[in-house]
Amino acid sequence: MHPDPDDADWLRPVPPSAALAQRLHPIEREIQERRRTAVELTDIFEPFMAITSHMEPTTQGFTVLEGDARIGAVIERATADCHSEILTIQPGGGRSENVLNLAMKRGQTVIDRGITMRTLYQHTVRHSQGTLAYADRMAKGNVEVRTLEELVDRLMIFDRSVALIPAHTRQDAALELRHPGLIEYLANVFEQLWNRATPLVEEVPYAPTTDGITGVQRTIARLLIEGHVDEAIARRLGMNVRTCRAHIAKIAAALGSGSRAQLGFLIAQSGILDQSRPT
Repeated sequence: MHPDPDDADWLRPVPPSAALAQRLHPIEREIQERRRTAVELTDIFEPFMAITSHMEPTTQGFTVLEGDARIGAVIERATADCHSEILTIQPGGGRSENVLNLAMKRGQTVIDRGITMRTLYQHTVRHSQGTLAYADRMAKGNVEVRTLEELVDRLMIFDRSVALIPAHTRQDAALELRHPGLIEYLANVFEQLWNRATPLVEEVPYAPTTDGITGVQRTIARLLIEGHVDEAIARRLGMNVRTCRAHIAKIAAALGSGSRAQLGFLIAQSGILDQSRPT
């Protein structure tokens, strides 16, 4: 609307074309400014895009996997693509029936294809009938199982080209690694642990029981002296907290301790930690 030139008390509508032009002008100006910004951003990022286009896929590092379904899918794909070797570290105690059934299915596929697989468990699986049955069946193929008292966290390596490790303490997140340097490092860690481990079919070479204290109890005593709480000790040795506390009670009884504070002192004075540690 604009004032009527013949009568100042009246307003006249402007032509529709003029009203439209007035509305479109700021929109067109904004579009031009955004196009100019887009061109500037393209110019800024162009050198980096050129560098990225020449990078090898294996230097991309890692992929974060969220959720059990996605992690399982990546493991299935890596197993299917594997041609020669799988290395795994599985800390903790005995496996649940569901986990063992899934492992049996994957393991049978590996055996049928002639792939070599080596797995590290903790000594505590030696008391799990389900895990022992699984290991016995897998041993009929190119599968070897050894145990250690303490292990690093979970690890899977396929053909030394793909590796999976936990992303954090939660079980529903993992890192898929494809960087050759990282995978070589992890494979070397596995080999060192493997050389120290005991085949599942052999007895664990603990030092003889002394003063009623077994080899695993000496390990628990060492961890107590180092300041670890019961839950942390149980987790490191792949046993439940109740079993860990039962061992601690037996150590206290053997040394004549009446309190946790006194137990630490008696362990240090007893000399039991001076004996050879288990393999």
